[in-house]
Amino acid sequence: MIQPEFERIGTRLFAEELVGGNFGNMSVRSGPGFFITRSGSYLDAPGTPVFVSMDGEVPAEASNEYRVHREIYRNTRHAAIVHAHPLHAVACSLLSDRVVPLDAEGLMLSPVIPVLEGRPGSDELASRVASALGTSPVVIARGHGTFAAGKTLDEAYIFTSLAEHSSRIILLLKRMDRSGIS
Repeated sequence: MIQPEFERIGTRLFAEELVGGNFGNMSVRSGPGFFITRSGSYLDAPGTPVFVSMDGEVPAEASNEYRVHREIYRNTRHAAIVHAHPLHAVACSLLSDRVVPLDAEGLMLSPVIPVLEGRPGSDELASRVASALGTSPVVIARGHGTFAAGKTLDEAYIFTSLAEHSSRIILLLKRMDRSGIS
């Protein structure tokens, strides 16, 4: 059963303050579709994930970001996705069209994090995110949140955490520069 894995990763996302309230969602590819968190669920206690087929009707209880997840699975080899709302990464997305990590881990794992336009849950955002995740493991929807993908939920979680860590460093350095600290 994948529910315990969803709960484990959701708990980590909350512990690192990468999501708050009932924001964010996760999915795992499975056969002719994928399992995704329920709309409005808390990621640390998401309940039973909903199965969404690659074609056809979508259950009403599926996350409203199902379009983005489905488009990623249709156009990439990724097997798991985490969508989160990390505060510092979202802030950086409002300042630039890309986030360029300055820290060693960020540079090694994702040297450029694309910032994309699109209304949350829209077909437009789905297309842009799926395309960008073909070359980058994590992207930021401007003013909205990160989409990270990988072979497992653990890998997608790591890329989510990385985007937030790199963004915190960038914003901390900007603050230090303004304060005259050297």
